[in-house]
Parts: sequence; C-alpha cells; structure tokens
Amino acid sequence: MSNPSDRLPLTGVTVIAVEQYGAGPFGTMLLADLGAEVIKIENPHVGGDVGRHVGPYYFSKLDSHFFQSFNRNKRSLTLDLKQPEGIKIFHELVRNSDAVLDNLRGDLPDKLGLTYKHLSEINPRIVCVHLSAYGREGERRSWPGYDYLMQAEAGYLSVTGEPDGPPTRMGLSIVDLMSGLMASFALVSGIVGARETGKGMDLDVSLFDTALQNLSYLATWYLNAGHVQKREPRSSHPSLTPSQLYRTKDGWLFVMCNKEKFWPIFAEKIGRPELASDERFANFAARLKNREELTQLLDEVLSAKTTAEWCEALGGHVPIAPVYDVAQALENPFVTSSGRLAHFERPEGGAPVRMLAGPIRVDGRQTPTKAAPPMGFDTDSILKRLGFSADDIAALRQKGVV
Repeated sequence: MSNPSDRLPLTGVTVIAVEQYGAGPFGTMLLADLGAEVIKIENPHVGGDVGRHVGPYYFSKLDSHFFQSFNRNKRSLTLDLKQPEGIKIFHELVRNSDAVLDNLRGDLPDKLGLTYKHLSEINPRIVCVHLSAYGREGERRSWPGYDYLMQAEAGYLSVTGEPDGPPTRMGLSIVDLMSGLMASFALVSGIVGARETGKGMDLDVSLFDTALQNLSYLATWYLNAGHVQKREPRSSHPSLTPSQLYRTKDGWLFVMCNKEKFWPIFAEKIGRPELASDERFANFAARLKNREELTQLLDEVLSAKTTAEWCEALGGHVPIAPVYDVAQALENPFVTSSGRLAHFERPEGGAPVRMLAGPIRVDGRQTPTKAAPPMGFDTDSILKRLGFSADDIAALRQKGVV
C-alpha cells in the first residue's frame, strides 16, 4: 500500500509482542491487520511460539494451521530474553517502539523486566500491556490458566446447552479471543494517552476478568434482583420470544423477533397473521408465558418448508439465520462471494495459505493478506535496522542469542 490514500490506521505504530498460543497473538494480529508493525519475539531454544506446535494440521514443521490463524501480517524475531545480550537487543527495540505486549503468567512480566517500571527509563512513552490468566496481583498471579477454565468458573457452562444436559462450554475459545481483543483495545488506548502526555503506563487484562465482564446483564440481574440465569430450551433468549431455534423440514432455523415490530411481520410471512393478535402471543410477556405452546405451534408451521426456503421468504424482513456446521458456514455464498476468505501470501514464498480475511474494512478495502512468517524470518532485517552488522548477527546466532 504505497499510495498515501491507502495508509492503514496504525501505520507507523510499532508493537513488540512477547506472546504465545492464542489470546495475545489474536489481539496483536488485529493490530497488524490495521498496519501496526508487530515484532513477535520467539525463543529459538524452545521452537518459538508454542502455537507453532499445536496440531493436528501442519503446513510444515513449526508451521501449524493453528499458528497461521493467529499470526498473519506479523514479523518474527528470534531472541533469548534470558541472555544479557538478548535483553540489550530488546531494550534497543523498546527505545523506538510504542508498546510492549506480553501474555504470560501474571508473575512473569516483573521477573522478566517487561513492566513500565523497568522500561520507562529507556522509553518514557512506552505502553506495557500484560495479558495473563488471573492478573499480576493477588493470590493467583502465578497460576497458569486457559480459556475453558475461565468459562467454567465464570458461569458460562451453567447457561450453555439444553436445560437437562451436562455443563457445556462454548464450542469456540471465546474468552481467549475476547481477551485478545480487550488487550489490543487497551494497547491502542494507552498509545493515544502516551502521545498526549508523553508518559506510558502499565495496562492489565486477564482472561478471568474478561470472562467475568462478559456476564454483562446476567451479572446485573443477579446482583440487583437475585435472579440466577439457567439454561433455556432451544438456545432461547431468557426473556424475549420468539428468539430461539425452530425445526424446519430439513433442519433448524434461528428466529430472533427481538423487537415487537418483528412479530406481526413474522406471523404474516409464515402464513399465520392471526397469531399477531392472539392474546396468548400479543406481546413479549404473553409469549414468554406461553413459550412452550408457541414453540410447538411454530415447529409445526416451519416444518412445512426447508431452512433455505424460509431464509428466502424471511430474509431481510425478520432477523433469522440458518443453522450451519463449520463447512457450511465457510462455503456459504454470502461468505465466498464477498471477500471474507483470502489467500495469504507467504513472506518466504511458496503456496499461499487460505484463511479468513481480517474482519475490518478500511475505506472499503480488505486489510493486508500476508501469512505468518517462519520463525526468525525477520531477525536479520530487524537487527540491521538497529545497527548490527552481518558479522554481529552471525556472532549472536553462534551464541544462541538469536
């Protein structure tokens, strides 16, 4: 994107990422999508980011499908932060960077010198974002932790699935993804503040706090009304009806009449206009009271046609969606014909990687499509930018620093 009009929002921002696995890499990937230079620090002695080793599918050694999914548009620098020379190089990077993001156990940023206290003398404007399982303070600061554990402890498993089923987690690592997004939001906010004041800061995000925050109105209901939300049948909304799954001739349809105006339109479109004035279903309160009866009635009506036929009849008039598996979701013409999938070119050359395109459009344009780099692919170019010669780099490599 050499044309000034093609400039991305975060062009000129440099982020050093001491990250691994899912949450941190997801957040910095979104920053890289928007033009930030994300320099991913990888320890050469352990095979880099552990995500490179997560199977079962691989393009090649140290290049898993999982890793590619979290690291597009980044640069990779191999660096051993336990060696003095590695720390010195890290500090040189910090000197001309905007932010450092780590996602490590809560007790490690201070031990590794990744906090504002340690880095502010090098660069007073540096923003230090710490993404951990349970935070950097308190009795759990040294605890490891992962997405599914957060879902369990934050109550998600009690509100997911059918009422008579076992505790059930969400099918995606939603806490990791949300925490990464939260960390990237914190990082950009910190940079805005630092550019205004000339002073950086520490910003903390944890998987647990993000999971808890996502309880949202369910938490407010309990804290103020004592209501403990449980699972609802058919994945239904706890108070709005119809807003749930219904059976069709060949599968399922999700209907969400979450505003009163949609109910009479829905009734008309399914050929049962009289339901709109039926006192049993006249408003949200009545429909919730008679939800089981309404479910049976709508199952019968909607079972007369296929899901695709109902989508054709209702789409754009009433909020509805077909229920797809992953393959159907990705082969959906709405996805395949609209640039939501892309071929990501490898920086080292070779066959491109087919993945989801970035979710943000910039002036209608798709964000860059560069695949994740091989481990250490950018080491030489980054070190040369810092003033190291080819001989210097060779010596560092011989010592195992890079």
